[in-house]
Amino acid sequence: MNYLEEVPAVRRIDTDRDDLFAIDVVGHVAAADAENLFGLLEAAYALHPKIDVLVRLIDHDGVDWADVSDETLEQGTAHAVEHVGRCAAVGEPNWVPDAQGLLPASLPVELRHFESEDEAAAWQWLEARPIVPR
Repeated sequence: MNYLEEVPAVRRIDTDRDDLFAIDVVGHVAAADAENLFGLLEAAYALHPKIDVLVRLIDHDGVDWADVSDETLEQGTAHAVEHVGRCAAVGEPNWVPDAQGLLPASLPVELRHFESEDEAAAWQWLEARPIVPR
């Protein structure tokens, strides 16, 4: 399989809230997937000045952070601090402590980790539900 045939690692989840950005992160996240994620977030920020985020990790196998430009990472972090209110991380690994270490001490973003079996609690915390296609 060549790179044009690979399935993206970052996949949107439709929800019942317009201002909730929800995604599945599946397997290994290449630099192109990370760059795509930042682009999707920028589009969400353009529609809503404040959003909440849900990240569901499925068979997570790492991220190629070294291959993502420093400028993209710096802008992504700054924009997240500006636009994200709450962020629920579902599944393993628990990256919330690492994210808190990268963000300013006076963090305006509320981050919470939920085990996979507690996913319903994450959706409840964000006052949202996924929309499952029929």
